[in-house]
Amino acid sequence: MATTLDTRHAPAEEDPTVVPVRHYGRWVAALAAVLALAGLAGSLATNANLHWDIIGDYLFAGLIFDGLVTTLWLTIAAMALGLSLGTVIAVMRLSSNPVLHSLSSLFVWAFRGTPLLVQIIFWGYAGALYKNVLIGIPFTEITFFQADTNSLLTPAVAALLALGLNEAAYASEIVRAGIQSVDSGQAEAAHSLGMRPALTMRRIVLPQAMRVIIPPMGNETINMLKMTALVSVIAAHDLMSNIQQVYAQNYQVIPMLVVASLWYLALVSLLSIPQAWLERRYGRGTAHGGRISPLRRMFTGFTRAIAPTTGKEEGR
Repeated sequence: MATTLDTRHAPAEEDPTVVPVRHYGRWVAALAAVLALAGLAGSLATNANLHWDIIGDYLFAGLIFDGLVTTLWLTIAAMALGLSLGTVIAVMRLSSNPVLHSLSSLFVWAFRGTPLLVQIIFWGYAGALYKNVLIGIPFTEITFFQADTNSLLTPAVAALLALGLNEAAYASEIVRAGIQSVDSGQAEAAHSLGMRPALTMRRIVLPQAMRVIIPPMGNETINMLKMTALVSVIAAHDLMSNIQQVYAQNYQVIPMLVVASLWYLALVSLLSIPQAWLERRYGRGTAHGGRISPLRRMFTGFTRAIAPTTGKEEGR
């Protein structure tokens, strides 16, 4: 005769308590890093050689704000020129036309292969090569426009040309990589619907390529903001040019460099906010599109480390 086990009076099993792994090494390393940072901050704060009074006097001076305005418009204008021209060059490099492909490759080779500082100095002293700028029909006496090179290529214009053309070479490679990341079937499907190649590129390919283009282009924008400091060699009246003008008179090099560093850090921090927003927006629907910010990730990890969880909570 078969027997059955009576489980009506068996004690109920309790949910097991899940205890998270304690990473003590991480906390020790984090504590050591915080202590080192605090020590460095304290050393700088109490260092009399920094002359914090001078830093405070010049941090919001009118000359500094004039340089900030030049730095900001140079960054915006150079990135606009570099991105628009770089997109055209990227499309030319992907073209099946050998002439367009060769010309675009030559442009990238020339402007990416020479140092930016050399290009800035070249444009700043272009008047030594050509005294006048002429626009007309080649090999004829017909001229539509003529102007003195030094009056046309002011230091600000020379800086814009150098920064913008140099950025176009790098932006073209970023855009080209983004375009090539889009599956070719997308363009083929658009062509089958009767869309022209230019419309396909503008409405189908480029919006999908933005997910790949945005992160490096955001870094290029931040890098452009810092590279504007190089135009001080042609006295373009940017932030670094005005800083050099001040410490050439008061000989307080380190305090004035601290003023410049604080403003560059503040501007870079502001630029990082729209970059992160654009990355999240164009990254929607991907594996990393919904990632949280570093501060929220740090807070979440801290709360999980100090608050033990139970098995029932893990299953929710």
